[in-house]
Amino acid sequence: MTRKIDNTTRYERLRDRYMNGDLDRRSFLGLIGAAGLAYGVQTPFAREAMAATQQVRFDGWGGVVSEAFRKHAFDPYTAKTGIKVVDGTFGGGDEYLSRVKASQPGEYNIAHLSGVFDYARYANLGFASELNEANIPNLEFVIPKLIDVYRPITGGKISCVPYDYGTTGIAYNRKHISDEEAKQKGAKLLIDAAYKGKIAGWSDWRTRIWYGALQTGQDPNAATDMDAVWEAVRTHRDLSLKYWTSGAELMSLLAEEEIYATEAWSGRIYTLQEQGHDIGYIDPPNGFGWQECLFVLKGSPMEACEELLNFMLAPETSIAVAEGQNYPPALDPSKVDLRQKIPTLPAFDPSGTLSGLTFADPGYWNSHEAEWSKTFGRVQKGY
Repeated sequence: MTRKIDNTTRYERLRDRYMNGDLDRRSFLGLIGAAGLAYGVQTPFAREAMAATQQVRFDGWGGVVSEAFRKHAFDPYTAKTGIKVVDGTFGGGDEYLSRVKASQPGEYNIAHLSGVFDYARYANLGFASELNEANIPNLEFVIPKLIDVYRPITGGKISCVPYDYGTTGIAYNRKHISDEEAKQKGAKLLIDAAYKGKIAGWSDWRTRIWYGALQTGQDPNAATDMDAVWEAVRTHRDLSLKYWTSGAELMSLLAEEEIYATEAWSGRIYTLQEQGHDIGYIDPPNGFGWQECLFVLKGSPMEACEELLNFMLAPETSIAVAEGQNYPPALDPSKVDLRQKIPTLPAFDPSGTLSGLTFADPGYWNSHEAEWSKTFGRVQKGY
């Protein structure tokens, strides 16, 4: 008991020195933290000191998306908690997964993953964590369908929170391609020889195969003639100026009019339209719909990650990020007022059911990943 009294007195004295200006904040937190660790005590001051030394790493898609996260989520979160968010970027899911495989446990914490198939493959590789949902009460605002698809993969628990959704549709320069032509040709616009050298596409094997299926009149989740799909992929390759590898590059190619047509991410095209570029955008039938999640990797500081996820799911934060990155949030429109801009975004579903979007079947795509990613690697090199 005496030690507790002495320890409390010590904290009070340190606090008085800090309040009187005799200690700067860094020194105050350092002394509080050292004392808390020495005595095994967690006072509010010790918790603040611990927070000051903690950090969470977040990896995402870069460009306007990362800017929106930094401005509307990470900086306010750090100001509130003292926990620093270190953000990195990647151009594609395969690239990031390679980094994770080569890393030490805890080196990477939260990733902005795309698609349920990414969630499944990370879980199958042993990278899944187990979130304490009681620490993330703002999950109540999320569209239920977006959460439920993850639970069977990880035994009823979840390793992520859904955060946004969108589509990979077709973008085109209206100076050269009319809305009528784009709608009439749909996915086949991207294999039209009239636009050779003015076409591009994402260097992602799933997207290339998805569009190859659409261009050959097949269901992207159940293609039966893969020879035809690969022929369409090669045709697109031969007509293309290049494959782009990031959202920033996609936007630059369209803005600088180096290309006239490409498949594209809905939010990036909305951003170009906001900037005054005359770029059209359509989702062809069975176009590529996707949802993104914030996935917490095994070995991460769970409480700090859960606190960040809860902060990011708060309606005021999630709406601000959505308006900044131009992708609809995972928030349920029947529970949250999404204000004026979000209902105007491409792919937005006012019903919250997402019934109008076609998502990749994770079992189908993950079962073919090894074969198809290898084949696309050869096609990309010209074979």
